[in-house]
Amino acid sequence: MKENKKKILIVDDDEATREIYLNAFKERNFEVLEARDGLEGLEIALKEIPDIVFTGIVMPRMDGWELMKSLKEHTKTAKIPVVISSHLGREEDRRNAEALGAKDFIIKALVRPSEVVDRIKVHLGERITYLLAIDEKLYDAPKMIKDFYQGASFKCKKCGGHLILSLTLESSKEGYFKVSFVCPKCSRI
Repeated sequence: MKENKKKILIVDDDEATREIYLNAFKERNFEVLEARDGLEGLEIALKEIPDIVFTGIVMPRMDGWELMKSLKEHTKTAKIPVVISSHLGREEDRRNAEALGAKDFIIKALVRPSEVVDRIKVHLGERITYLLAIDEKLYDAPKMIKDFYQGASFKCKKCGGHLILSLTLESSKEGYFKVSFVCPKCSRI
């Protein structure tokens, strides 16, 4: 059975930048397409129809802004989400990205490649969940047990299994998580 990998098109004229993101996305099970500028990116997008485009701004032949406009002009690519990657993070670029309908505006120096992947996964509707064990005796765990469970430990009320903390990323841009307690034995929340 063939795996259904999400397809991302990375558009940037800097080969080292493309390589960094190519590796980050491949490690997280993406099919990665790459282009050296907006014109090449548009050609690839029209042929391959990626799930999302991750593009820089300043490039030869066609910049990221023109790429976004051109994608919207074609029926096949009009609805493909675009994430802008900026070296400078200028406010005018952020406003321009928003006005053109970019899903996100990422400043390269401030966001690790792994976080870029997480943010793009969220834009594609994927849920990212972390499961964490809690030591009932350390730090504020006893207070949390008392406040939330009025009991002596994090035990599942159905099967008695030890509860774990589940964190689901809701917005990596703002760092918001949905938090719940889960029993790994019976999957009861």
